Amino acid sequence: MNKTLRQRKIRELVESHEVSGQQELLGLLEKSGISVAQATLSRDFADMGIVRTRNANGYRLVVPDDSSEDIIKGLVGMEVLSVSANETSIIIRTLPGRAHGVGSFLDGLRSPEILGTIAGDDTVLVIPSTIRQISSIKSYIQKSLSQP
Repeated sequence: MNKTLRQRKIRELVESHEVSGQQELLGLLEKSGISVAQATLSRDFADMGIVRTRNANGYRLVVPDDSSEDIIKGLVGMEVLSVSANETSIIIRTLPGRAHGVGSFLDGLRSPEILGTIAGDDTVLVIPSTIRQISSIKSYIQKSLSQP
């Protein structure tokens, strides 16, 4: 199955079901006859801007639409506890289990100043394109996440 059709099915499943995470979505995709690797699904999440948010029933995957960009930004910003940097790296501390969504959000910004992110459970490592601009990249991230 090609990427466009797979992502269309992912969007359909996330919007029509209360999907709590990647493993659940992998199961739904499998039931739909779509076999996909977890790494591919993670890339699709980053491409599509899918984030995991908390609602009254627990966690849920959300596909942002164009009008919800500010809502997603605000939600992601609430998940961030701190943004710090040294001479080579930027570290973002998040609420437990929230680093992946924050990393995906930053990847989705497609900033040329950020080579990429690596997310753990509650920490995101931001890899800058150049260490000479660490301070400005940190400020850009704080502004993008609405962090003081």
